[in-house]
Amino acid sequence: MSYGQNPYSSSYSMGMDAASAAVSERVGFIRRTYLHLALAMLGFVGIEMLIFAMVPQETLLMVSRTAMSGWNWLFVIGGFMVVSWLAQSWANSGASKTMQYAGLSLFVGAEAIIFLPLLAIAHTHFPGTIGSAAVMTLTIFGGLTAFTWLTNADFSFLRGALVIGGFGAIGFIICAIFFGAAFGGSVISIGFSCFMIVLMSGYILYETSNILHHYQTDQHVAAALALFSSVATLFWYVLRLFMSMRD
Repeated sequence: MSYGQNPYSSSYSMGMDAASAAVSERVGFIRRTYLHLALAMLGFVGIEMLIFAMVPQETLLMVSRTAMSGWNWLFVIGGFMVVSWLAQSWANSGASKTMQYAGLSLFVGAEAIIFLPLLAIAHTHFPGTIGSAAVMTLTIFGGLTAFTWLTNADFSFLRGALVIGGFGAIGFIICAIFFGAAFGGSVISIGFSCFMIVLMSGYILYETSNILHHYQTDQHVAAALALFSSVATLFWYVLRLFMSMRD
């Protein structure tokens, strides 16, 4: 999630607003953006499959339980946020394409690592939920994308509400780490997962409309990273919801 960032206004960009560009340039930008998004998703899946194939299941579960326990998870989230900020800064830079691709690659790798504990637990204790969550995530993403394209609506007005909702979510997660007993009930977990699914759906509408109206035509890497971040977070909470409903 890109709280408080406005990547399409980067002063480094040499391109034109997608909405103001010629049709061929606009279509080319959109195609490059979604191609990079697809490659990021494939890279994420490939990294996860490689890790699951190389690391014994018992080791993955042991590391997962350790990483997601109390303070350890707070440190993991803190490290992920630092890496995410660095990756987004690189991707939003117009200084060099190499730096932009390095940022996208770094972000995909960081997402793959932070997903490992959840995927390991889901694969072992909740069989079938990963595939179901992936299908649901792609269905939601596809529907929201189609809606934005067909209506050509500009959802930039959602920015303030999304930022507030994002900070509220971070506050809830921190409280859940400190006061796990009070925040660990299945009803609370289901409610929070539903809230995050709605929030990420808002982010997908926001980012998709930015691609159509506000990003520069040479910012396809930054646009792909922003979309990938929202889709990955959506997948996380759809999977958490399915797991909570079976717990």
